[in-house]
Amino acid sequence: MNFPSSSPAHVLRERARAPTDRELAEIPWLAGLDEHARARAEQALVVGDTPAGDYICRVGRPVTYWFGLLDGLLKMSNDDSLGPVITFTGVAPGGWFGEGTVLKREHYRYNIQALRKSRVAGLPVDTFHWLLDHSIAFNRFVMNHLNERLGQFIAAREIDRINNPDLRVARNLAALFHPLLSPNVGGVLRITQQELAYLVGLSRQRVNEALSALALRGWIQIEYGGLRVLDLQALRSAEL
Repeated sequence: MNFPSSSPAHVLRERARAPTDRELAEIPWLAGLDEHARARAEQALVVGDTPAGDYICRVGRPVTYWFGLLDGLLKMSNDDSLGPVITFTGVAPGGWFGEGTVLKREHYRYNIQALRKSRVAGLPVDTFHWLLDHSIAFNRFVMNHLNERLGQFIAAREIDRINNPDLRVARNLAALFHPLLSPNVGGVLRITQQELAYLVGLSRQRVNEALSALALRGWIQIEYGGLRVLDLQALRSAEL
């Protein structure tokens, strides 16, 4: 599997394999396809593991796959060679990303890095375009996905202007629990305070303080190894 990576490419190619039935069930757009389109997609899909710190996509590399996260946690950021790293968003389980780049068959303009050991699925570019040409259901999913992603990035611009750390953490958590962009998160997101700090751009200590404040408001519940959201709407819209 040709994942663009900071480690030797052959390592990930050797780990590439066909998805299991359970993994196929975790891919949100497959269920809506007709029998022929689904068979075509399942035959083309591959799965690979990537260790923490590795890059799934890198700025300037040609697009080869449309990627989806089955397990783990990823972050999308800018090219650090041009200045300070800016994290655009996190990618939680069930999230698929890079469809805009795949549609245009262009080089990546962002990095996607694993914050922990992750399991990623890839749909080849040619199969992606075949599905666009032959499946209304696939077109509808991609269109809705692009629309939701646009809204997420508009919200991210607003977050960058927020000086209240508690509110920054709240908005970033809301993005990670997005029901359409991260449909497999469920009630609990497995994430450490340090991982959340990487995504939010704050220190781990300040993130810990923000999480405690949000928990006191009854919006989240801190659990062992993760977080449970109790009031998603409050995280999205509240003013602190």
